Amino acid sequence: MKAASMYEQALGESFNSLPLAVQRFHTLVGRHELHGWVDTDAPSTLAARLLALCLGTPRRATSGPIRFELQAAPEAETWTRHFPGQKMTSRMRLDARQVVEHLGAARLTFSLCEAGGQLEMRLIGLHFLGVRCPHWLLPRVVAEETGQSDRLHFRVQASLPAIGTVASYRGHLTISEKEPV
Repeated sequence: MKAASMYEQALGESFNSLPLAVQRFHTLVGRHELHGWVDTDAPSTLAARLLALCLGTPRRATSGPIRFELQAAPEAETWTRHFPGQKMTSRMRLDARQVVEHLGAARLTFSLCEAGGQLEMRLIGLHFLGVRCPHWLLPRVVAEETGQSDRLHFRVQASLPAIGTVASYRGHLTISEKEPV
């Protein structure tokens, strides 16, 4: 019997309520290359552009193909997103049923839940350059995945009061229906 993925461990029984494309994606093990389409928005202010530079998130508006490299194991994953004109890499690990993502100068902690047929990642903690961010200063983050047929649809947006939108992108990846659930 194979080990449960990070996302299966974090979500427990509610993992089985997610759309099949989302389940397939989050049960992949080993190295995979996926393709799809992505639309990115530019950060909304100069301060937001500087933060995007520190995080490695998209810094200009684009629309085009995305190549997604996944290295997945039950305890950790590396995601490399090849946006049009820019690469963004993050590393994730499971810690007490929460997903901790290292992205540039930030360490983000998310709780995961299934809500209305989609996966939601809710930001519950942030360290930037090693300094813990107080909860009242946490950015507003939308991180959602849903699926339809062989497509995993994603939407990510992060913004801060008085700074504006730092990262915003949405699109889909094609997930092989041959992958076991």
